[in-house]
Amino acid sequence: MKTTILTLLLTYFVASTSIGLAEDRNQIRVVGSSTVYPFATTVAENFGKQTKYKTPVIESTGSGGGMKIFCSGMDLRYADVTNASRRIKKKEYDKCINNGVRNILEVKVGYDGIVLANSKKAKKFSMSLRDVFLALAKDIPTEDGKTIPNPYTTWKQVNPMLPATKIEVLGPPPTSGTRDAFVELAMEGGCKTFKWVKAMKKTDKKAYKSLCHTIREDGVYIEAGENDNMIVHKLVVSKNILGIFGFSFLDTNQDKIQGSIIQGNKPTFDNIATGKYPVSRPLYFYVKKNNMGIIGGLREYVEMFTSDKASGPEGYLTDKGLIPLGDVERSKRSKAMKTLENLVM
Repeated sequence: MKTTILTLLLTYFVASTSIGLAEDRNQIRVVGSSTVYPFATTVAENFGKQTKYKTPVIESTGSGGGMKIFCSGMDLRYADVTNASRRIKKKEYDKCINNGVRNILEVKVGYDGIVLANSKKAKKFSMSLRDVFLALAKDIPTEDGKTIPNPYTTWKQVNPMLPATKIEVLGPPPTSGTRDAFVELAMEGGCKTFKWVKAMKKTDKKAYKSLCHTIREDGVYIEAGENDNMIVHKLVVSKNILGIFGFSFLDTNQDKIQGSIIQGNKPTFDNIATGKYPVSRPLYFYVKKNNMGIIGGLREYVEMFTSDKASGPEGYLTDKGLIPLGDVERSKRSKAMKTLENLVM
């Protein structure tokens, strides 16, 4: 009996202490996308230097991992902001609502391209979306309307114009927004070049998605976690490996690595901004509006991130590789910041 009482008292003490620490938190906590991470970190550093508030804590958990933390509840042990390299999914939004996270501000930061890069010591790749799909899909379509397990082991087998090197690609895990966007834009983009597969989207969407979105699991595609800097390092060490990550990491490592040409377009700032580069996506962050009245500096942090000085056309984040929003979208964002309109899905 004494043991039981002591156990209950200890449990209550630990829980009370955790809640107390959460309630006393006076530092902004940000989780989420590894792609948005360098931008958020730069803003956080400037925020800590230029305001009276502490530098926000930024964690790279991946878009999916960030959404999971963010939507877990309103307790201050959870994050105030989550970064995302894709828009929040309906099921994530529903989880937020069910857990009491109801007043959410959605902020579009800018744009980013997803690159397939390799070492500058190797030959630069130039490939189509179909090439990308055929290299990385678990199963591939045949011209007679069937599918077979992916038989390709070298790039030359995929396309005679590509190098005769082994297909090895380092990329993000399923929790990553970069992976979600890559699968949707690059993999599906190549998959639907098969006419019968494209037609299947209308008749059997589930089978279509399974075929076009499933990456092979035979060691060709290597999950490298949420650490894009580690991927860059491995590309430098091994010249035959390719890596998948956001344009910002290519932009800041141009002396070591090079981006592949996709559909005849280089992954450049201008090509991504104009939409010529086919594998590009918008970047976001989401904020718990209720926490703006609790966590000191949260509103000011959001305002700094969305200022022209930071994320505008001449902002300091463009030096980090961020592709800024166009004039119309920036004007729309500015108006939304004034009204702090709730996200509704």
